[in-house]
Amino acid sequence: MTEKALRLGTRRSKLAMAQSGHVADAVRQLTGRQVELVEITTYGDTSREHLAQIGGTGVFVVALREALLRGEVDFAVHSLKDLPTTEHPDLTLAAIPVREDPRDVLVARDGLAFAELPAGARVGTGSPRRMAQLNAYARSHGMTIETVPIRGNIDTRVGYVTKGELDAVVLAAAGLNRIGRSDVVTEFLSVDTVLPAPGQGALAIECTAANAGLAAALAELDDPFTRAAVTAERSLLAALEAGCSAPVGALADFLDDGQAVHEMRLRGVVGTTDGSSLVQLSTTGPVPTSHDEAMALGRELADEMLAKGAAGLMGERAL
Repeated sequence: MTEKALRLGTRRSKLAMAQSGHVADAVRQLTGRQVELVEITTYGDTSREHLAQIGGTGVFVVALREALLRGEVDFAVHSLKDLPTTEHPDLTLAAIPVREDPRDVLVARDGLAFAELPAGARVGTGSPRRMAQLNAYARSHGMTIETVPIRGNIDTRVGYVTKGELDAVVLAAAGLNRIGRSDVVTEFLSVDTVLPAPGQGALAIECTAANAGLAAALAELDDPFTRAAVTAERSLLAALEAGCSAPVGALADFLDDGQAVHEMRLRGVVGTTDGSSLVQLSTTGPVPTSHDEAMALGRELADEMLAKGAAGLMGERAL
């Protein structure tokens, strides 16, 4: 008797389907079992409100998690940056595969780079984190830009530029790479200019904690370096008590001597969305060898940032 196909829960967007398709292929190769995609509509997909108003990016995760807990799907794939930082008691983060490019990119008219945008250029993004850093960069380089809040999938956002409604939009490189649209990028933004969202470019593969056999199989797809990096980034976010809609950027990367990776650097930024005030700090230490060490690195940097006034830059915090 053949084993039943594994059911992989995914959002219906083109990007989510592409991400889940990659994971499904990897799980098929790993387990020899069939994997079928189960499309689930989330509140975040149907609401037209701005993400910050409907509770941040966690709105994309709830419906998938409910389907897991009800047993309608066996495992789910999320963009890691959408996952709330608090762990769910009945679910396990079975694998975080090798990370895609974590950077943000500019898609601008006439092939322009950010520094070439005309005075008063209208730049679209739904992210307070991007707004804060783009506005800060513009201020420090004598540029004037207007950041415009937008929503929608990748095609919709790129369309604002091609239709001439906006001069540029800022998107995640990983999303464009995964759906084969990186040809529209006019500039990859240096992480020295814009630090990405914590966990950006990484995927999270989640199943129920009770399904130990599946969790063990999926764990083969886990990349320990990616997991250490994103754990530190998300620990920083949690310690700043910032929801997914807060203007917090973080990136952990690895420093090597050409032979072996020997240190991890964690950078964090928080700022007001108008870019008038930023707190940006970094710390470097040995590569974490455990979850607790990675968490501690994030908390330490968050404490330093709070001591420098980070809390006052995040606006009203929902309790």
